[in-house]
Amino acid sequence: MKEYTFYPGCSSEKGASAANMENSVHAMCQMLGIKLHEIDDWNCCSASIGYAGGGELPRMALSARNFALAKKQFGNRDLVATCAACWLGMRETHERLEEDQQVKADLNEALQAAGLSYDGGIKTRHMVEVLIEDFGFDALKAKVTKPLTGIKVAGYVGCQTNRPFGVAGDNFENPQYLDKMTEACGATAVPFEKKVACCGGALAFSENEKSCALIRDILQSAVDNGADVISTPCPVCQLNVEVYQDKVNKMFGTRFRIPVVYYSQLFVLAWGGGWQKAALHQQVVPADVLKKFA
Repeated sequence: MKEYTFYPGCSSEKGASAANMENSVHAMCQMLGIKLHEIDDWNCCSASIGYAGGGELPRMALSARNFALAKKQFGNRDLVATCAACWLGMRETHERLEEDQQVKADLNEALQAAGLSYDGGIKTRHMVEVLIEDFGFDALKAKVTKPLTGIKVAGYVGCQTNRPFGVAGDNFENPQYLDKMTEACGATAVPFEKKVACCGGALAFSENEKSCALIRDILQSAVDNGADVISTPCPVCQLNVEVYQDKVNKMFGTRFRIPVVYYSQLFVLAWGGGWQKAALHQQVVPADVLKKFA
């Protein structure tokens, strides 16, 4: 049993937009022998809104508070996030805390108001890093009991797990980790030119036409390459590329209807966990192409 401190993030809460990711991640971890210790009283990481004018110190202070709580509750155990935006914000804060003593002093001054302090020492990781670095692709493949044979998957990495940090040892322009996860499930990873293209992120709310144009290009690339399913590690990417398909179709005269799922859902299904544990019943665009593996 491997144990980690866990930061779920806002979008993964019950009834939120990425509840299917959260449910499938917990099922995946249970099947893999991972125990997640959720931070008690965690707060929003600040994600997108923190870059929209809130200021650098307040933005990083939100992640620093989570670090302080994590260390107080679970010591220096690695802190794992499932949301790409949460991981990106926490990773930035972690590096600034470790490298800039003035930032560290300023953040600790802010934390004092809550009776907290943080002296560093916690490593922040995305769940995909845990799977790759602590288990490895061969171990993930070895657990497959229902290989997703014949399913063609476009691995949509998106921006936030790719730049500026990325997954160690992978290629920024053409990252391979998601394709390797797809293949570990027994499915086929198709070529996908838009695998690191931006979906528009939070601009889907304020600049919807521009975001929908980006989403259209992502969907078109997946369809052109014969994908049955799009897989992603990012809840913002999953949300935008799935739920805006009807709007994209209306706006551009297209006819997209392709499921957008999480890597964790594919693993749970391939490992014999079934439809409910994989949270595939929570999709907006039904993933009926995967039902034969349930």
